Amino acid sequence: MARPLPNWRIILALFFCASVALAPAIAEARAGASAGGRSSSMGSRGLRTYENNNAQPLTRSMTPLPQTPTQPGLTPAMPAYGGGSFFQRHPFLTGLAGGFLGSWLFGHSGYAADGASAGSAMGTLLEFLIIGVLIYFALRLLRGRAFSNGWPGGTPFSMPRSVGASAAQVRRDRGRDINLSDADLSAFQSLHAAVQEAWSAGDLGRLRRLMTPEMLSYFSEELTRNASQRIQNIVSDVQLVKGELTESWEQGDLQYATTFMRWSAHDYVIRLGHPPDDAESVVSGNPRVAVDAEEMWTFVRQRGGDWLLSAIQQV
Repeated sequence: MARPLPNWRIILALFFCASVALAPAIAEARAGASAGGRSSSMGSRGLRTYENNNAQPLTRSMTPLPQTPTQPGLTPAMPAYGGGSFFQRHPFLTGLAGGFLGSWLFGHSGYAADGASAGSAMGTLLEFLIIGVLIYFALRLLRGRAFSNGWPGGTPFSMPRSVGASAAQVRRDRGRDINLSDADLSAFQSLHAAVQEAWSAGDLGRLRRLMTPEMLSYFSEELTRNASQRIQNIVSDVQLVKGELTESWEQGDLQYATTFMRWSAHDYVIRLGHPPDDAESVVSGNPRVAVDAEEMWTFVRQRGGDWLLSAIQQV
């Protein structure tokens, strides 16, 4: 005669399955380098200020660093669902299951050692079958809850956007690419020469008409430093060797353009108060030897307005 199935084992099995089903599957959240010898990159490029454009990153900018977007209802530092098996993500339940099944197995081994009948073995197999079915449905329920609208009584669980949607958002945040004319390229060349000339003369009034207020503040700071040290940076005979438009875009009413500039000039620093032909007046550089420079200049304008210098990056 088969031994009847103990009621306490069924109750324990149901308790174990309920614990698995209710356990959470996700953890709780928690003027170029020649101008004053500058080697840093400065200014703003609008929405593309901190993008990699194969130039030195902007180290001085009034544009705030972009914030990483988060989805409503999705807390940061949330581990991805599905990383490893369920019991790998819940080591406590692994130990609980091991101890439970171990005690069950050894308990029934004792029964066999006592000479239990074949009916007892069939009862044991039936118990394992019931437990396996309950665990299977519990895990199916758990997986279904994890990919549904959320846990009962909790906030809705928002799944991450698809790669395509994310890429579309990035494209919107970068502005819209536009085409420029040859007249714009000529304006960039003229603006480049005018900025170098005004910088060399220390003409802050003219610089104000050629660049954004942010860039003007950086140039003014350099001019003030030079004046306090009684030195002057001379940049003369500027020759643009190569100018290449690398990107142009618009955001709202503003249009931006970034150009690669390779140019040469006589670039040196003199000490004020000395005769021009005094060799001791030259602090650095050589007034007789031209030097080459490679920089990325970014320009900005209101749609239909004049272009202004917005950023300089060293290459």
